[in-house]
Amino acid sequence: MKKILVMAALAICSFANAQKGTILVGGNIGFTSDKTEYQFSEEKTNTFSFSPKVGYQFNDNWTVGGEFTVSSSKDENTVREVKDNGFKVGAFVRYSVPLSQTFSVFADMGAGFQNAKRKVYGSDNSYAKSKADGMYVGITPALFINMKKGFGLNFSIGGLGYETMNVENNGGDNSSFYFNFGKTASIGISKNF
Repeated sequence: MKKILVMAALAICSFANAQKGTILVGGNIGFTSDKTEYQFSEEKTNTFSFSPKVGYQFNDNWTVGGEFTVSSSKDENTVREVKDNGFKVGAFVRYSVPLSQTFSVFADMGAGFQNAKRKVYGSDNSYAKSKADGMYVGITPALFINMKKGFGLNFSIGGLGYETMNVENNGGDNSSFYFNFGKTASIGISKNF
């Protein structure tokens, strides 16, 4: 089945890859909805994220640019409601290797600043909020499929990264390292102008 899909993609999409001196515009949009039922209650979580990026391809293999991510989630159950909002802003460097006129593999290395805000509403009308700031760095390998004239799809299945968050008012410091190849999947679009 995989061979048939690859052959179909090659037959349909035989256009040129991005070249030196072009502008890359791309990004991902994500939405998840999770519902867990317990014996006497249920919990619902909805998460939305938007991650655009813009870069300049100064070489046939190298692109440099800026990236931005905004995310929002809402977690509800019978005891409390939690709203999280976050954003990341930073820069990325991409190294691409064309495999054919249709397929390329690339790796993005991004680093920058991140911020998160949390509001917790209790069933007893209580309210608490917190704010955290930190840094991130990550590497994400991916596959690019050129659909037509530099417009294409990006597929990744995880990455490697490190993040820090410092919660205000002595709320503590948090740092995390992740290696999630095969545990996540991402599909995005991009266009070279």
